[in-house]
Amino acid sequence: MIPYGRQEINDEDIDAVVKTLKSELITQGLAVPKFEANLCRYTGSKFSVVTSSATSALHIACLALGLKKDDIVWTSPITFVASANCARYCGAKIDFVDVEPETGLMSVTCLREKLEHAERKGLLPKIVIPVHLAGQPCDMKEIHSLSIKYDFKIIEDAAHAVGAKYLNSNIGNCVFSDITVFSFHPVKIITTGEGGAAMTNSTVLDSKMKLLRSHGVTRDTKLMSKKDGPWYYEQVCLGYHYRMTDINAALGVSQLKRLGKFIAKRRKIFDWYSERIKNSSIGERFNVLNQKPDRESSHHLFIVQLKKDGNNANIHQQMIDMGVGVNLHYIPVYKHPNFENQESLVGAEIYYKRSMSLPIFPTISNHERNKVADCLEKILV
Repeated sequence: MIPYGRQEINDEDIDAVVKTLKSELITQGLAVPKFEANLCRYTGSKFSVVTSSATSALHIACLALGLKKDDIVWTSPITFVASANCARYCGAKIDFVDVEPETGLMSVTCLREKLEHAERKGLLPKIVIPVHLAGQPCDMKEIHSLSIKYDFKIIEDAAHAVGAKYLNSNIGNCVFSDITVFSFHPVKIITTGEGGAAMTNSTVLDSKMKLLRSHGVTRDTKLMSKKDGPWYYEQVCLGYHYRMTDINAALGVSQLKRLGKFIAKRRKIFDWYSERIKNSSIGERFNVLNQKPDRESSHHLFIVQLKKDGNNANIHQQMIDMGVGVNLHYIPVYKHPNFENQESLVGAEIYYKRSMSLPIFPTISNHERNKVADCLEKILV
């Protein structure tokens, strides 16, 4: 089975992890702050808080922005459930903004209309979480302008988008958001095994998230009510155990050095698939997910879409039966039974009925990608 995604680990990565394992500290040592500093240097943001997962980063991002019970958060329905669950962990209410079916990205038009309607009802969101699907950024400048008008905070869910660019700047610089969250799961652009990061330019948000990441416990005398001695520490808020280990961070430091190479390989594979589809019978039935000219995707996923509704389930199953690990990113979140009383959205439904992710990862061979395209051609005959 050719998987839809796979990590690339080399000897340098292994040596970095082994070196850390042989060091004095394998957690709360030097590798975590080094990884954070390198992420800031790459993205252009002022601060980075690395965590045990992107989900935990989303959670502390919501908490740091003051999200509480019965507040409202809006996100995209075309995403993994974590983009919505982070709000639910805080007791907040979740709602969804429809997407452009041809990109799967949050529609600025739908967001604007939904905000106008919510303002009349007094139900504006406290936080909006746009999702950079497949590595392609949302229209953050427009979303940011709406945040100023309607007074909401922005968390960019960039789990797919480390290495992507918007208006010629790296995603993660937080120019148009309060916080940007990355994922370092093994199928993502770079990996730490499991892990995530929250980027921000705010000293206050950085301090809050670092406190929340580690039980809400501090030795900072400026935050404590008293100091009994050199042993003394205080829990000053309810926090969580969301720390990344130095083992994971060492892998991240090593992987980040090759981020540019990973993106270049993915772009080459994306271009190859696009040409093959355009110049074959596949192009008669499928479009490649639309790419916006003012953005550079990290190409985390290669998504194709049926040009009109058809038996997408049958196509998926036939591809899997032939050893090609296609997938769907994603089932609209509101369709899950754990999300109650959520109405269907037109763009999300069209996207869901027509989309399929083909295998893309840096080490995919010429033979494997030819097999993917050949199998797709066979089932469409």
